[in-house]
Amino acid sequence: MNILLVDDHAVVRQGYASLLRAVLPTMQVREAASGEEALARVQEQVPNLVIMDFGLPGISGLETTRRLRQRLPQLRVLFFSMHDELPLVRQALDAGASGYLTKNSAPEVLIEAVQRVLAGQAYIEQPLATQLACTSHQPASDPRLQCMTQRELEIFVMLAKGTPVRAIAEQLCISAKTVSNHLTLLKSKLQVSSHAELVHLGIDLGVVRVAG
Repeated sequence: MNILLVDDHAVVRQGYASLLRAVLPTMQVREAASGEEALARVQEQVPNLVIMDFGLPGISGLETTRRLRQRLPQLRVLFFSMHDELPLVRQALDAGASGYLTKNSAPEVLIEAVQRVLAGQAYIEQPLATQLACTSHQPASDPRLQCMTQRELEIFVMLAKGTPVRAIAEQLCISAKTVSNHLTLLKSKLQVSSHAELVHLGIDLGVVRVAG
């Protein structure tokens, strides 16, 4: 059996790959640094499981998952991301993911998730599963979120959480100018005129949680 671990941060990717190899010694763990590389790796050898980051340079993790699942409907994908916003979790599941957990999870949680998904079960990190259950009566996706591309949604969430443009650019491996262009388009699509209004809209849509 083999796992493909997709993450654009080399230190993070190699650290988790080492963990998986140590705990699951019979498992072959391959790595990819982008969605494009992941698609090529899968074409070379179909994995039993893809562990997918959400934010990738170029093709997003969501779009990569959609393309992989379109080509291989039985392929299991486990999202492993810094994002814990419910709209993004729902989009990952809608894209065909078998599970979702955040990078705040303990190593043993990652291992449990991998084993469960490999066994054909679904796995959603417990706090996220509870939130999804509590909001199951709500529409899966607000129309204002549906109007966004995957990259726009990702940038919207980060902006709404107060992440500076330059930091977003560094995390997504794109230029600050590209982030600013996305921000301009988002303001137009969402009919807001300021960053503050965008943050308030993020709270209203549930992509940002207010501590209280």
